[in-house]
Amino acid sequence: MRDNQGQYNSAVRIVKTLRTGGFEAFFAGGWVRDRVMGAPSPSDIDVATSAAPDDIRRLFGRTVGVGEQFGVMIVLEGGTPFEVATFRADVGVGDGRHPESVVYTDAENDALRRDFTINGMFYDPAADEVIDYVGGRADIGGRLIKAIGDPEQRFREDYLRMLRAVRFAARFGFDMEGRTFEAVRANASRIKAISAERVYAEMCKMLAGPNPHKSIELLHDTGLLKHILPEVENLRGVEQPAQFHPEGDVFVHTAKALSLLPENPSPALAWAVLLHDIGKPATMTVADRIRFNNHNVVGAKMSVEVLKRLRAPNALTDAVTAMVDNHMNFMNVSKMRLSTLKKFLSRETIRDELALHKIDCLSSHGDLENYRFVEEKLSGFKAEQIKPKPFVTGNDLIALGLAPSPAFGRILSAVYDLQLEEKVASREEALDAMRGMVNNRGK
Repeated sequence: MRDNQGQYNSAVRIVKTLRTGGFEAFFAGGWVRDRVMGAPSPSDIDVATSAAPDDIRRLFGRTVGVGEQFGVMIVLEGGTPFEVATFRADVGVGDGRHPESVVYTDAENDALRRDFTINGMFYDPAADEVIDYVGGRADIGGRLIKAIGDPEQRFREDYLRMLRAVRFAARFGFDMEGRTFEAVRANASRIKAISAERVYAEMCKMLAGPNPHKSIELLHDTGLLKHILPEVENLRGVEQPAQFHPEGDVFVHTAKALSLLPENPSPALAWAVLLHDIGKPATMTVADRIRFNNHNVVGAKMSVEVLKRLRAPNALTDAVTAMVDNHMNFMNVSKMRLSTLKKFLSRETIRDELALHKIDCLSSHGDLENYRFVEEKLSGFKAEQIKPKPFVTGNDLIALGLAPSPAFGRILSAVYDLQLEEKVASREEALDAMRGMVNNRGK
């Protein structure tokens, strides 16, 4: 959901309905923060109210109790879902992910149980007024991420807030307030109490958001990185040959690469940039110079392990693994046979792979010759030239009297290579080539 006039008007109607019913109601959360910061908000508009879930259900025709035990309802207004939550205070720490229970309260106490001051403000759309019980405006002015109240307590309530602190600091280019930073460092190992799925989702937001390189650097500084992505932490201090990597060690290179991600990258590209060199520590050798032979192959296997541990979707894991495995092959593109080049260009992830290659080059030696070569070929070839429908199939081999066998694949592949090389231009020419291969078998 994006901030627009229709969304705003729908949210105002929800507030008016609640107030007509005798309840307090305000906008809350990220939308208010972004408004105070003076930026168009990408955040959904959430509503906080003194109305209990049963009151919300009674006042609105279409509701869903998504977190009713915590006072959270979804109200469908104008075809758009809005989160409407009862003012509440959390009771007890619980398991480091959820409170033991909640009690309904007033707006001020609701603000005091939220995570960071910048997220703890309310907005009254009728009065066009920000209601700030927690000093959020001052901390926005001071460019600070600061936990509300006791940071140790805020993090014990939900250890995922430590990752959120890092993400917000990187996203806005803010500093983390001293006590908040020290509380993250002191509790970093407890991030393991959070489910892999929640950690993965938070990491995706970091990598796809502004300043992902700052997120990775701050994850290291706070001690979180070694607990969630030790493979990336281990890149620190792994030296590289200066003639190819004047920027520094593998961690420095990775952070610089992340800084070059385009706005709103695909999740696969973002994760591939982060993980493309994680095989280097395990493959480092020093002879004539520092080398990392087959680090792409080792890194691909490690990427599978990382993403499975984080419960990433299989499709993303497959795409990232393919990209990490293939990222060193760009050095050979100008020497490839035409058939090999076309197969290379027909890869499903080729556009993201090309973006990864460009980022890899710009964060190291800066040579874009192979990038420009591939870009030119992709622009010059039509899709049907890169991956044409084969002229012949296994049925044609059977028609020639050949019984199904392992030779089928070899012959079909050889004929298809001729097609890609543009050495056969029609089905008839492909059949002639196939007959010759069948007749010459065993000779």
